[in-house]
Amino acid sequence: MAGKKGIGNMAMWVLMGLLIIGLGGFSVGNFGGNIRSVGSVGETPIALSDYARGLQSEIQAESAARGGPISFAQAQADRIDQTVLSRLVTTASLEEEARIMGVSIGDDNLAAQIREIPAFQGLNGDFDRDAYRFRLEQTGMTEGQFEDDLRSEAARSLLQGAVVAGTGLPETYADTLMSYVGERRTITWAMLDQGDLITGLPDPDDADLMAYHQTHLPDFTTPEARDITFAWLTPEMIIDTVEVDEDTLRAAYDERADEFNQPERRLIERLVFPDQAAAQAAIARVNSEEVSFDDLVVERGLELTDVDMGDVSLADLGGLGDAIFSTNVGDVTGPLETSLGPALFRVNGVLQAQLTPFEQAQPMLRDELAGDRARRVIDAQIETIDDLLAGGATVEELAEETDMQLGKIQWHEGMTDGIGAYDAFRTAAATITTADFPEVAKLEDDGIFAMRLNKVIEPQIQPLDAVRAEADAAWRAQTIIEELRKQVTPALTALKSGEAFADHNMPQTTTVEVTRGGFQPDAPEEFIETVFEMTETDAQILDGEGRIFVMRLDSIAPPDPEAEDLIRLRDALSTDASNGLATDIYQALANDIRSRTGIQIDQQAINAVHANFQ
Repeated sequence: MAGKKGIGNMAMWVLMGLLIIGLGGFSVGNFGGNIRSVGSVGETPIALSDYARGLQSEIQAESAARGGPISFAQAQADRIDQTVLSRLVTTASLEEEARIMGVSIGDDNLAAQIREIPAFQGLNGDFDRDAYRFRLEQTGMTEGQFEDDLRSEAARSLLQGAVVAGTGLPETYADTLMSYVGERRTITWAMLDQGDLITGLPDPDDADLMAYHQTHLPDFTTPEARDITFAWLTPEMIIDTVEVDEDTLRAAYDERADEFNQPERRLIERLVFPDQAAAQAAIARVNSEEVSFDDLVVERGLELTDVDMGDVSLADLGGLGDAIFSTNVGDVTGPLETSLGPALFRVNGVLQAQLTPFEQAQPMLRDELAGDRARRVIDAQIETIDDLLAGGATVEELAEETDMQLGKIQWHEGMTDGIGAYDAFRTAAATITTADFPEVAKLEDDGIFAMRLNKVIEPQIQPLDAVRAEADAAWRAQTIIEELRKQVTPALTALKSGEAFADHNMPQTTTVEVTRGGFQPDAPEEFIETVFEMTETDAQILDGEGRIFVMRLDSIAPPDPEAEDLIRLRDALSTDASNGLATDIYQALANDIRSRTGIQIDQQAINAVHANFQ
């Protein structure tokens, strides 16, 4: 039931988080006019402000995921706006159904929920009306608006909880999954290579190599290649020509003084108590070894991450610094009075002062500043190079008239040498045609390049003389496997009947218990898969690189009922499956409500929101 209750609770806290934290960064007043909604489901409106904030939140999340801002046009191309609107329509559908059914949490329950919101509590943990009013003013909401939103969310959660209550999958579902994941198989296996050949390995003659070459032509065929002439310029190419005077370097050093000169610091944890008496009692219990600092954290209902202050300097700690810095690593000191109340401190480590003089930092600073200037030099040349190309200049002429360097490459998929190490070049090289004119493009390190495709070189079969060494090695690897198979195959029947591997000249045997999630070092990727395709007492040969693996399945056992990882996995699978089923039912209900009540979307209002993002 925890998973099912969590759906409603999660929705509740998501709403509260949006209202209390997320709303502060987006002003609804930007839209003007009397437009208040972007549509409705039945009589339940879809607030314009909810759509705007949801859109902003999703765009910010996508920008963070991509490591850089995205344009609104890109957000629309990725259908982010449609995703947000669809989610709000679903929410409004549940609110409309709750309204029709008359579902409400009542004033007392609403007040209790508001009092539980941390943002509305004072330092003593009790509800603070001034904090309540202040937080709502920051978000641009009135108390009535917030309470109406919270009441709607609570009613929707009640309806949702009633719909999905009791959903769950039968035990056989989890049992089947766990049987598949946790089933154990005990195998005995041996690895044989060239040294295990009884007859030895003959040397191949020309006829052997010719036959192998002809039957494996794809292995000796060059890939399609593109003959490309290019000109390029990277910051690294000109960094040594960029001058950075000492005054600039010293100014950069001074700006980053905190980075190069860090004082001695302490890794500390702080546990705050409501009053001096409670703190004194706690330190007495620690000193008597009745409890540890960790025990006190647990008693307060906290995690160690909640009390971790990280690394702090003497100056950071103000008047508490001397007491904490004189405490040995691992010891607890206090109570010390803080702005939050009396607290105990534990010192977990000492970070020595780091002093990096200018002379030591100078090479790194020069490289960074010179690199920045080199990038600006390259950027300044882009317009000139564009003009040259527009005037008909060739790639060769670019190298003659600018700082760009000329190069040639026969590029193919998988080549990552030289300029081929850049994603931008590889992408352009894969799509360029002989009809394309050279254009300036950027590289990942802020370098630039322009290219011309001279011709496409079709795949070619390499003659044996050109690949004789490769053919010889491949022939030997294949022949080793073939000869070992001939040698071992007659013994498979005996191995299946339980005879020992050592009785058949296979002394290097290993018996292990494996699961489908297991991994066997030095074995082929398909080793585990092959084991689980075998039946009990079966014996098989698996080919490797110039060697073989002889395997016998000795026994099959069910999952270990005491394995903690399997127990956790079973719980997680059951919870995920139940939540998935509940979500499907929830969505089905929303779809049904929409079909019965009807949806109205105000495209003009949506366009008004979009205009603020463009």
